Amino acid sequence: MPVIEGLIRREADGTISFGDYTLDTKSKVSDYEINGDLYKVKTFKEITKLEKNGMFVYESVPGTAVMNMSLTDNGMTFTVESDCDSQITVEMEPETEYTIYIDGQNAGRMKTNLGGKLSLSIENKGIEKADIEIKKA
Repeated sequence: MPVIEGLIRREADGTISFGDYTLDTKSKVSDYEINGDLYKVKTFKEITKLEKNGMFVYESVPGTAVMNMSLTDNGMTFTVESDCDSQITVEMEPETEYTIYIDGQNAGRMKTNLGGKLSLSIENKGIEKADIEIKKA
């Protein structure tokens, strides 16, 4: 389901879902509160971006829909949906090595840069979902 009603929502299990890659024009929601944190999402077909308390969390080019994102001390999990290949960048701990799993398959290890950015690519052939897990190595 590419459309996240209201562009961002808290799921019953405490995770968050956001984004809509089907929009032709930029849309955003600011100051969406979850557990005392303020989230901001900007999304449309060309980009989806999420910030938490003014800090970068997630960006995809082109836009995506993200379901059930969970942030932990050891990493991050989410399901991403898109209708084309996507470049995804997430904020993790600086200069830390992570193992990336895409649909349960080990996609390798990557060390974040000084800013903590980690980038990965998702290849899609039509509208597809991919389960992503990023864990400290």
